[in-house]
Amino acid sequence: MKLSVIVVNQNACKLLKQALNSLIGAGKNIDFELFVVDNASTDGSVEMIENSFPQARLIANTTDLGIAKASNQALRLAAGEYVFLVNADTICGKGSLEKMTAFMDAHTDAGGLSVRMLSPSGHFLPESIHGLTKSWGAFLKFTGFAKHLSKTRLYNRNRKDWVEEFQIAEIDIINGACMFLRRSALNETGLFDERFFMFGHDIDLSYRLRLAGFKNYYFPKTYIINYESQPLAKFSWEYIKYFYGAMLIFAFKYLLRVPEIKVEGIPQLFPSTYEVK
Repeated sequence: MKLSVIVVNQNACKLLKQALNSLIGAGKNIDFELFVVDNASTDGSVEMIENSFPQARLIANTTDLGIAKASNQALRLAAGEYVFLVNADTICGKGSLEKMTAFMDAHTDAGGLSVRMLSPSGHFLPESIHGLTKSWGAFLKFTGFAKHLSKTRLYNRNRKDWVEEFQIAEIDIINGACMFLRRSALNETGLFDERFFMFGHDIDLSYRLRLAGFKNYYFPKTYIINYESQPLAKFSWEYIKYFYGAMLIFAFKYLLRVPEIKVEGIPQLFPSTYEVK
């Protein structure tokens, strides 16, 4: 199996249907398997998948496990040489899976890549390159951690060695909306850290790929359209808890250097309430 495609969904039925149709079209000339992990949707998503996409391997959770843990459920079953994790609110360009696979085949030092992302109106989304929201960028700069992300194109965009929208570039952070990863690299780094419930899991894994000696790339020779839907109301208590809680987890893990407890390949800062298999 060349590629495993994984989509985590929660109450995005209409957008998910568009996303799955685009993925099937984008990968018509490549050997791939499709996983959909549903986090307790109540909008008919599970029924839609069962009726319209029988080729998809569906994991239907009865509770919301968060993005990292839901992704890991499929990753543990995935058989592909590469893994493509993409949001349910995206549309993939034609031939995109083939193009990303070909790039990874040609760049054996690559741990993963992200592609050029566009808004529904066709505007370029700069987080395609730097992989961070402004809030995460400010946090990493304030804590001094940004010095470890020399290829993050978030500050001082006039630097001559920084590239723009249509140029392939090595980057630090792969954007979580579109993560095309080498399975053998994940075997070295471990899967997503499941304490990152909704935010920060992509930043953590991207950094671990770099620590393991792999390169991350921005690959603009194909694209996805990203609707950037938000399952939680911004500034709601749940949003604040998960968004800023992820920063706290990251700080404990890398800045305060709390001793790690190893649980079957995934670094832990303190004993987990769940078993990682």
